Amino acid sequence: MIRACAPRWLFVPPLVISLAALLAGCATEMPGAGFPKATTTALIDPLQTPLGQQTAAWAADRPERSGFRILTNGVDGMLARIEMIDAATRTLDLECYIFRLDESGGLIAAAMLRAADRGVRVRVLLDDGDTAPGDERIAALDEHPNIELRIFNPFAYRGHSNVLRAGEFALRGGSVNYRMHNKLLVADNAIALIGGRNVGDAYFQIDPESHFGDDDLFAAGPIVRRMSKSFDEYWNSAQAIPAAALAQAAPDRGAPLRRLRASLLRPRPELEAKGLRYTARLKSGEPLAGILDQPALLAWGAAQLIVDSPDKRRVILGQEWGTTAFEPVMQAMSRVKSELLIVTPFFVPGRKGMAVIEGLRRRGVEVRVLTNSLESTTELAVHSAYSRYRTQLLADGVKLFEVRAQLGSAAGSGAPQWMARSGHYSLHAKLFVFDRESIFIGSMNFDERSENINTEIGALIDSPDLARQTATRFEEITRLENAYAVKRVPGSDGHPPRLEWLTRKNGRLITLSKDPARSPLQRVKAGLMGLLPLDGEL
Repeated sequence: MIRACAPRWLFVPPLVISLAALLAGCATEMPGAGFPKATTTALIDPLQTPLGQQTAAWAADRPERSGFRILTNGVDGMLARIEMIDAATRTLDLECYIFRLDESGGLIAAAMLRAADRGVRVRVLLDDGDTAPGDERIAALDEHPNIELRIFNPFAYRGHSNVLRAGEFALRGGSVNYRMHNKLLVADNAIALIGGRNVGDAYFQIDPESHFGDDDLFAAGPIVRRMSKSFDEYWNSAQAIPAAALAQAAPDRGAPLRRLRASLLRPRPELEAKGLRYTARLKSGEPLAGILDQPALLAWGAAQLIVDSPDKRRVILGQEWGTTAFEPVMQAMSRVKSELLIVTPFFVPGRKGMAVIEGLRRRGVEVRVLTNSLESTTELAVHSAYSRYRTQLLADGVKLFEVRAQLGSAAGSGAPQWMARSGHYSLHAKLFVFDRESIFIGSMNFDERSENINTEIGALIDSPDLARQTATRFEEITRLENAYAVKRVPGSDGHPPRLEWLTRKNGRLITLSKDPARSPLQRVKAGLMGLLPLDGEL
């Protein structure tokens, strides 16, 4: 989603002039669309690499099955990325919705730069919908001869003025509203990570002021080749524009890369001061070393890669052949026999999702959902849309849980205990558990934006082990110490039913009669947003 922030320079005349020029001159064609680019593909023979040889040996006795491990801890997600990049010898492919060039993002970018220096081909595909000041510095990596950066569906305006970006959105909304939400990292076409995590301090649970509970799925085996194929489809699609097509000419072509290199290779005492011990952990090779040394501890099972085509809009309209991610997950949901668990930060089921859920309830299937509360959400508009479904979902017998911004227990959150209690926690994981026999994990929320607008990727895995692990975490995070249980209370004397939120604080059961919020103003803002007809955009 394109987030609207208060413009700081709204009344500056030069900005108004620039905005007028943008609105007058911005073409409807995608910026950089005619720029020449080479078609490249993933490493054809991973057996040429140590990682490929190692994982091929694992799969020899497990035909047609892939091995998986879920990484729930945020710092583990950061370390695994750095270690996978360091382990690659031939190719690296990174696909991401948000890449913050903050402390953790700087460590990952530095690892990519080291890989390129030793001869690894690095391809980086980033979305352009949610950037912050400073993120644009990563474009300097494109100057390295072994690194190529492409931008998915770029804005013509390359700065960070919210006024100018909103102006372009008004002109090209039908185009720039379409975003690549995928997250994927593949090393040597042999091992991979997918899931919900973007790159940045908040996503790796480094910043206690705002941190997201999320998951990465480590994968090895046949599914990795399919992931690489999906990356190639996006990389070579018309929507992937070379960064060189969007770059402004620099007086000294090598200067941006030299400055970025100096910035990336500096010491990072801020991270060590937070008790992460990332330097020592990187030297030990954990968590990747433990995964590579003990393949028997991976969950092995048949798996299906679920991914949208790069031009999903045309596929939905029937204008070209392709694949969509939402429908296979809905089909898996509809086949559930006894229990469905849903973990999604943004829950706006829409007509199709409600039909599936109501069908399950008519058959007596237990449906439990964990999503964000008003106090923990990062998107008020999404919460406002979700809130309109709560009463009907509860009437249908769905059990709703909304995670708290401050947890009573770190169990299941991915965060250390001190951060869970003192920081601002927000749910960001996307997980479905089907009858505790199989799971879906990926980038896809259960909302209409994931269904119709954003592109998504994930994996459907037949694995009772992963399903039981995820169900156990669901039980932990939905305890009343960590979440609000939403209840429907029948109305009396002609009044409609009302909602209550049950939770436990300091050992005492508490019942709230209003949406738990960070402030009364937040509750008012959410109510006003609820008046807007935005469900299809959310």
